[in-house]
Amino acid sequence: MNRTTGIILTVVTTLCCACPGLFSCLFGVMGLANVPITTTLGTDTSTQPMGAPLAIGLMCLSVILIAIPFAVGFFTLRNKPAAVPVQQNYNGPIPPAS
Repeated sequence: MNRTTGIILTVVTTLCCACPGLFSCLFGVMGLANVPITTTLGTDTSTQPMGAPLAIGLMCLSVILIAIPFAVGFFTLRNKPAAVPVQQNYNGPIPPAS
């Protein structure tokens, strides 16, 4: 895999994972701060704070989503060590068996 592919994969995972992860983190913080959330379903409107387990779950989800682009960037953009060439045709003397 070349460097350009690694950069493209890192940008795509940032847009698809890290951005929703940041919004998830924001909603989790709002839930832990007991900020009331207004929901509307048809004609019914409800305003109440988010439950703490849901807010903590959103925070955990956001940590995972934000870590994915870092992992993709690390594994695709790191410098891989060069492979040691293997000698195919060795015509020297065979060492004695012990």
